[in-house]
Amino acid sequence: MKKCNIGGQAVLEGVMMKAPTRMAIAVRRTDGRIEVRKENISSIKDQYPVLKLPILRGIVTFGETMVLGVKSLMASAEMYGEVEAMEEYKPSKFEQFIADKTGKKIEDVVLFFALVLALAFAVLLFVILPVFSVSLLRPLVKKDLLLSLIEGCVRLCIFMLYLVLVSRLKDIRRVFEYHGAEHKTIHCYEHGEELSVENVRKYSTLHPRCGTAFLLIVMVVSILAFSVLSWDNILVRVLSKLVLLPLVAGISYEVTRWAGNADARIVRVVLFPGLMLQKLTTREPDDGQLEVAIRSFLAAMGEDKTKEEDKKDESDRDLAAGSEDAAGGGNPGSQAGSRDADGISAAVSKA
Repeated sequence: MKKCNIGGQAVLEGVMMKAPTRMAIAVRRTDGRIEVRKENISSIKDQYPVLKLPILRGIVTFGETMVLGVKSLMASAEMYGEVEAMEEYKPSKFEQFIADKTGKKIEDVVLFFALVLALAFAVLLFVILPVFSVSLLRPLVKKDLLLSLIEGCVRLCIFMLYLVLVSRLKDIRRVFEYHGAEHKTIHCYEHGEELSVENVRKYSTLHPRCGTAFLLIVMVVSILAFSVLSWDNILVRVLSKLVLLPLVAGISYEVTRWAGNADARIVRVVLFPGLMLQKLTTREPDDGQLEVAIRSFLAAMGEDKTKEEDKKDESDRDLAAGSEDAAGGGNPGSQAGSRDADGISAAVSKA
């Protein structure tokens, strides 16, 4: 199989694909057209090679992925056709104040606070809630290690329940379908097949390098890392977990990276829970969603059109040439000139 350094994310009615130096977002608009946006990107790791060291590269990648993910979601909402809703949104006075004082664009300030709110929600749900709920068992459970294991199980249950609940929302189900389309497209490329809807359709919606699997690994690694923390002071325990969180993300990244590049039996055992968890976060996509994922993947690779679209463009040129011939009133010289032009155009296109 081919090694693929392209990953992705489902967005609103579309897919974002990210290559090392380019990212692309493809969205099915409300009018049915597929809009594609491309952007050259770089990583802070390229400026500071020390950040490419194990663990550090995982911490940086985790942060950059979060920023890119939120930006992609905001862009997809605009591309989908919700421009009026976007224009009606007015930044708060506080956001405007921060933008004026820092000299930053208001869009960047809004993005920053969106990230802060997302992180705050995650910390509240997966860090603070498990700690305080399990702390109620301290009179009954005397061993810190056992309390930590119970806390890890509670956190995992909250995570699973969260996924089950959000998967019931109609809009989220659509996102999960595009998530499946993203995985199928990457599978097809890794197996060396042409990226067509017919080829992509047959592959699995589950993928070992998925972010869902990464989050599950984070859960497991955090249980081990946080088991050494004391339960004597709940506030200190929460703060210690927040300090150690980047380290947990870095270790989890290395585990995911190793598992994604290896093919041993032990790797399949490690990946199996994450793959099963993806049954909650992916759905079988339709052909239209596969087409969007393919367009995004090809754009991230630097190819803007599929071969199917090239054939359609060639067919459109043939129809246009036929119309010109008819307009020429059957003039043999005009028809011959048109055929010659079509031949040159087709040769250039194929080249």
